[in-house]
Amino acid sequence: MKVSVGIVGCGVVGTGTARLLLGNREVLRKKTGIDFELRKVADLDWSRKREFNVPEEVRTTDYKEVLESCDIVVELVGGKDFAKRLILEALDRGKHVVTANKHLLALEGEEIFLKAQEKNLRVGFEASVGGGIPVIKALREGLVGNRIGTIYGILNGTTNYILTRMFEENLDFDSALREASDKGYAEADPSLDIDGWDAAHKINILASLAFGRYFPFEEVHVEGIRDVDKLDVELGKELGYTLKLLAIAKRFGGEAEIRVHPTFIHSDEALAKVSGVYNAVMIEGDFVGKTMFYGQGAGSLPTASAVVSDIVDVGRSLLSGNGGEVTPIDWEDTDIKVRKNFFSRYYLRFDVPDRPGVLASISRVLADFNISIAAVLQKEMVCELAGRKGEPVVPLVVLTHKAYELDVQKALSEIEGLPVVVGKPVLIRVEEEAE
Repeated sequence: MKVSVGIVGCGVVGTGTARLLLGNREVLRKKTGIDFELRKVADLDWSRKREFNVPEEVRTTDYKEVLESCDIVVELVGGKDFAKRLILEALDRGKHVVTANKHLLALEGEEIFLKAQEKNLRVGFEASVGGGIPVIKALREGLVGNRIGTIYGILNGTTNYILTRMFEENLDFDSALREASDKGYAEADPSLDIDGWDAAHKINILASLAFGRYFPFEEVHVEGIRDVDKLDVELGKELGYTLKLLAIAKRFGGEAEIRVHPTFIHSDEALAKVSGVYNAVMIEGDFVGKTMFYGQGAGSLPTASAVVSDIVDVGRSLLSGNGGEVTPIDWEDTDIKVRKNFFSRYYLRFDVPDRPGVLASISRVLADFNISIAAVLQKEMVCELAGRKGEPVVPLVVLTHKAYELDVQKALSEIEGLPVVVGKPVLIRVEEEAE
């Protein structure tokens, strides 16, 4: 059986996908019994230099040639508006779709999946989360018999590289970002990565799959690493913690938390050891327990590998005569609410004068808001405050037991007004894999 494939968008991932389909065509045929023919690749600019030379006979600048001539349409344009129109038009024409577009699926995925369900067509999106890590397939197939309770993910290689360098080499954020840029790990404008949006798109997709309800993206709590101070990385290390930009999805009956923020985790836990540009996802199911998926989360070839795995899945369904599948959203009858009042442990740092009574003043406010102290670390290092005259300060770190987010925020607002506290307190949430 021959299945024709067309790609729209020949950037880094599109080029890698074309290379794989052409270079491993015979391998795919032997493994699947299907001859996947790359018939068309559409891109507006064929003058750009690419790592792989796409053959002239499959090139086009008109995406409609892909829609007209191919069984499977692979959207690798990126962005939202055109990509959405392309996918919906392909589905209306009866074409199966494969995409790596996490931004689009996180914001507009419900409409796309419902259209595919209406047309009895497949939308493959393995490459939208984790690059070459098969985490989507794990949720949809390998763990399908489990109720998923928790997902912890390191889902962005750029931020993981930056935090790794800050932890291992005591670099400040700006120096680590420059190094990431020099090595090609950070975009010219790294905002989507360092402000947490890329990881937020991905965890929203995973949460929707795991919990059976499409969650509007605005319900995701998002914080990035732009304001991370190397002092907190160092002090966290002394307390036995490693700082990661963690994407978290938790379900508690009819409620869920979906959030991305800098997070301390114990340095001896598996996720803490994921360094550099690598990604990892830990998923906990009620029968399987904890499983972890690890690998390269981005790049031309790992992401192309995930795209082609979706292409093969669609090809196999065509071979079996079962073109569509049940859309993996809105299967849960319970109306799951997203809660913002997280229940977590907290690392709190205050810049204070080194004199008696300071800790007592802070402790009283925390107690007023039902926040219990688990540990205290006070360093003798003196922090000179730029542009400020007067008494120098030292960092005072309070590690709390579990408390509610709203209580902690109210307490910090009150503590910030105390005469013994200088500047804005630092808050970093703490997660335990053993919870």
